[in-house]
Amino acid sequence: MTRNIAIAADPWPRLMFDASLLWAEAGTVMMLRGWRMMAGGAAAEREAKRMLSEKVEAGFEFAGAVASGKVTTPEGAARKAMSAYGKRVRANRRRLG
Repeated sequence: MTRNIAIAADPWPRLMFDASLLWAEAGTVMMLRGWRMMAGGAAAEREAKRMLSEKVEAGFEFAGAVASGKVTTPEGAARKAMSAYGKRVRANRRRLG
């Protein structure tokens, strides 16, 4: 019983599970974006620009949280990175799917 309590108290297994879900969802977005971009035209150009700007925005969001001192632990940094990129991944899956 003690072993289960120790696992439940450790945040890293949950973090890895959440990261795995995000990775799977990101793969779906990559596939959907790839199809859109292979079609070419104005929609593909917009998608490429959007993809780049989203990555830059997420990076600045994460860096700002670290620089401001809101993120102080390795786990907090991982969670913030997953949050910054995750909300964009989820929005893109809804939009593209």
